[in-house]
Amino acid sequence: MRRLKAFLSREQDLIIVTVETARGSTPREEGAVMLVSPTQSCGTIGGGHMEFLAVENARNLLAGTGGDSRLDIPLGPEIGQCCGGRVVLSFTHATPAARAELLDRLARREADAPQIWLFGGGHVSHALCDALKLLPVQVTVVESRASALDGLGPDTTTQVVAMPEAQVRDIPSGSAIVILTHDHAQDFLIAAEALTRDDLAFVGMIGSRTKRATFSNWFVREGGNSDHLARLTLPVGGTAVHDKRPEVIAALTAAELITVLLKDVPHV
Repeated sequence: MRRLKAFLSREQDLIIVTVETARGSTPREEGAVMLVSPTQSCGTIGGGHMEFLAVENARNLLAGTGGDSRLDIPLGPEIGQCCGGRVVLSFTHATPAARAELLDRLARREADAPQIWLFGGGHVSHALCDALKLLPVQVTVVESRASALDGLGPDTTTQVVAMPEAQVRDIPSGSAIVILTHDHAQDFLIAAEALTRDDLAFVGMIGSRTKRATFSNWFVREGGNSDHLARLTLPVGGTAVHDKRPEVIAALTAAELITVLLKDVPHV
């Protein structure tokens, strides 16, 4: 969404290509958007020959050499794609009104994007921020040490708090929490607070099977409901890959989060 907004503000002569209708098996869903200028494009409506035809049509419209305001494209062998579905694409000149409407739509989608709260600013947290940067989610990093947030970049929302576990109560319903602090005791306090809520989409903690067993015993001993342990993903990233480099754990965790958070979310 950020790239689309930047491209929209930078380029003056544009066509907005929108997937108006998508029936059957299609590479993108209804509402997907691509911007086409005389020399560049931004975003995708699914790639392949269909997108080639869309770009060509958009540039014909820009040049005044023909082009259609709508294309009805069957995704079959005749265009070299085997999806088998059918899409209708609309082509709109990026007038001030059309730009304003698209920017408003993008802003609403951005505001409604799923929230991910990372507790801890260590190596895995930094790598996870990088992995999530291009994805349609909002990320907030919570830390008790301000210095741990250095290097996250100006686009990352951060909070420095003395008691991170207390912040869990104010996280919006439907959010995901990933616990990655430098202190196992702090991890446990944050997780215990998160597991009292049944409205979070995901609660995960970095660690191992041993850490899960240790946390489970501690949680029950402290009065936690053992049934709530099923809500906890520990370790995040699973156990199928044994590479423990921060970037690898981050990639696996990002995949887990996106699988949960974007299951029913429409895209642009």
